[in-house]
Amino acid sequence: MRRADRLFQVIQLMRRRPVVTAAAIARELEVSERTVYRDIRDLVISGVPIDGEAGVGYTLRRGFDLPPLMFTAPEIEAMVLGVRVVTSWGDAALARAAGDALARVEAALPDWLKDKMAATPLYAPGFHVPERMMSALSTIRAAIDERRKIHLDYRDANGVTTNRTVRPLGLFFWGSGWSMAAWCELRAGFRNFRLDRMTGIDVLDELYQPEPGKTLDEFFAAMRDH
Repeated sequence: MRRADRLFQVIQLMRRRPVVTAAAIARELEVSERTVYRDIRDLVISGVPIDGEAGVGYTLRRGFDLPPLMFTAPEIEAMVLGVRVVTSWGDAALARAAGDALARVEAALPDWLKDKMAATPLYAPGFHVPERMMSALSTIRAAIDERRKIHLDYRDANGVTTNRTVRPLGLFFWGSGWSMAAWCELRAGFRNFRLDRMTGIDVLDELYQPEPGKTLDEFFAAMRDH
């Protein structure tokens, strides 16, 4: 890890905890406590308002913040990969939003990080993603945001098609496709529907409100119990 990145991480650890010891920072960053003491001394000399002492712990004085958009090289790679995944596997609106966000980040980066961003060798090819699935993703996202029920034509693994009304609760990306978690009125229970098996989607005017036993949190709880 570059020393500048390590100093940044020291500050981030202090921002997350009210008091943190040098030993805890050393474990987190996999360096010696002596290195941590030296880093903290240099941060204080540079004007970072750190209070505390060796053997007791350190705290970052309230009100201090770093200049905006200070990222490490691995964080830049993570953002680039995330945007490339969304661009390949998300709908058009999500892809535009991800690209716009990354462009704003890039505009504020120093040149060496801009070069790192452009050269990030992490990719998420999406040439094989069906257009129908992307269209379904956009439709379902809007229905979830507006809490509208969906009338769904769905083909199961055996090729049997059913028609059902569902409450869409969440969308999940599995690395090779998307699924929708929903409360199914036909089955009176939670179901997970693959987007590539949806043959018809009609967003209804009928709204729904969270009800006990039919929420996304309870869907997660039901999945954990299986």
